[in-house]
Amino acid sequence: MDSVGLILEGGGMRGVYTAGVLDYFNERNLYFPYTIGVSAGACMGASYLSGQIGRNRKVNVGFVTDPRYISWGNLLKKRQLFGMDFIFDEIPNQLVPFDYEAFFERKEEYVIGTTDCETGETVYYKKEPGYDLLNILRASSSLPFIAPIVEIGRRKLLDGGLSDPIPLRKAERDGFGRNVLILTRNEDYRKSPNRTPWLLRRAYRAYPKLVETMLSRHEVYNETLEYIAEQEKKGNVFVIRPQETLTVGRTERDPAKLDALYVQGYEDAKRLYPALMEWSER
Repeated sequence: MDSVGLILEGGGMRGVYTAGVLDYFNERNLYFPYTIGVSAGACMGASYLSGQIGRNRKVNVGFVTDPRYISWGNLLKKRQLFGMDFIFDEIPNQLVPFDYEAFFERKEEYVIGTTDCETGETVYYKKEPGYDLLNILRASSSLPFIAPIVEIGRRKLLDGGLSDPIPLRKAERDGFGRNVLILTRNEDYRKSPNRTPWLLRRAYRAYPKLVETMLSRHEVYNETLEYIAEQEKKGNVFVIRPQETLTVGRTERDPAKLDALYVQGYEDAKRLYPALMEWSER
């Protein structure tokens, strides 16, 4: 895999599918010189690169019934459905410690995508010593309406999936013409236009470029899927995605459903591993 990139789609709680795939990769000691992720995909990728098998499962399935993790109470009290301080501070620093040393010691390049509220464009952060990893992951995972804007430096940031939901072209621009993609939707899924454009314009009237980005998000997403299909036919990408019909939503709170999705990801990776190895050697 010396010249192959790894791309991780977001998707909120659907990201536990990615967690299953990545845990299998960890077990096989399979890493890529370049990994890029947005939103939940970026979070799963961090624990993958720190080599902490099972950590994503423990965090995203084990804590999902904890009201500090996700609850309407969070939304009413703090204007955030997910408890962002709990997820990006208390869990990684106390409850399920993240191995920062192992993460930063790895030589593989890691890129996290975020969306700049003022320009509507994607801002990418590359792994480098001393940068604020958890705050960047928080920004990349901050969904409109259910999470506050995150400030990093002079930038005001939200979910990376808003502007670049599946960053295949970014990987190509960074020199990786062949890539493995872990997607969190079934193959026949296509995104629909936003149903409440008036609400977007009202809530984010201070950020008209961001509104434009969110209103065209479905077009970008669906065009990206078409591009992926073309590249797959050419042999330039290897796609791993859920084969069973998804029953897990972005804000799913049922641990049984989430654990089943994790297992599905793990088993899909295990089943596809021989084909992946064959593809990588072409």
